[in-house]
Parts: sequence; structure tokens; C-alpha cells
Amino acid sequence: MAEAEGKKLLFNQWDSTEVKVNDPSLVRYVNLTPQIIPQTCGRNSQQDFNKSNTMIVERLINDLMQTENNTGKKQMTTRIVRDAFNIINKKTKQNPIQVLVDAIANTGPREETVRLKYGGINVPKSVDTAPLRRVDSAIGFIAEAVLKSSRKNKKSVSAVLADELIAAAKGDAKCYSVNKKEERERIAKSAR
Repeated sequence: MAEAEGKKLLFNQWDSTEVKVNDPSLVRYVNLTPQIIPQTCGRNSQQDFNKSNTMIVERLINDLMQTENNTGKKQMTTRIVRDAFNIINKKTKQNPIQVLVDAIANTGPREETVRLKYGGINVPKSVDTAPLRRVDSAIGFIAEAVLKSSRKNKKSVSAVLADELIAAAKGDAKCYSVNKKEERERIAKSAR
């Protein structure tokens, strides 16, 4: 830890400055500013599109916190993410922030459908997804996958989160969040 004296490391372990966002459309919306504990206390929630200034790890924590058992329990959810990051590092020998960024890039749908009304008839129309919405959808899919997988399961929530992030980073089709992305893109393709 001697070389990391001047750096702010996430959970005093992970360096977010070495992480690269491989998808050029997401670079602006995946915030990797160095923080020890990702907590802005809602500072970026009042202004439109300001959530892109919140660190991506905190956005994951906030989405995991919106389930019925974790509502308002930020410390517990932060501990879950920290433990999941340790599991990811043990399994993959990679920086877990890089695994999270790759998972978000692989699970964000590029195309979605909207409903247009023509004379009282709803017609689905395929549209490209905005990059911020891609990030929001990806984090939502990952949080939903963790909620569904951890229910009535002997595995800990942090182990389930770690498995989901590793599978999503690899683009595994059996992964729930990647499957949801492909389903949404398939529906959009049929609405072209």
C-alpha cells in the first residue's frame, strides 16, 4: 500500500484510474472518479442528467438498495458490493471495477421500442437507445438479476452479484442481464 499513499482507492483496494471504458458511446456516462467510499448523499439527484456525475459503483449500490429488503440500507448494500468485488478479484484476478464496466457495456441494450399512435392504433417502432439510458438499463438488469437469483438461494448476495457481473462481463448468454438485453433488442428488431 506504500505506492498508493497519495491515491484514492475504492474501498482502499481498487484503483479506478486504470479502468478503461471500451465502448466509446459510454465513456461520458460511466464516471470513474477516484473515491474511497462511493457516496455523494444525493448531491447529483436534483438536476436532469446529473447522475452521470455519480461514480458508477455508487449507481450500482443505489440500484441494489431499491429492493424491498435493502430499502435505505446503504451501508449494508455497500458491504455487499465490496464483498462481491473481493470475490470477483479472487476468481478473475482482474480489477473488479473493470469487470463492472465491461458488464455494463455488455448488458446495455442498443435498440428499444417505443409506441406510436396512428389514429387510435398503437404501433411499436424501433429506436436507438441513448447512452445514459443504456447505462441505466444495464445497472437495472444487473440489480434485478441479483434480486431474483438471491431469493431462496443458499449463496450469499455478494456471491450472486459477483457471479452475475463476471458472466455479464464475458457476455454469457445464460446470464440473466445479458438475456434481458438480447430479448429487448430482439423485440426492437421485429418492430423495424
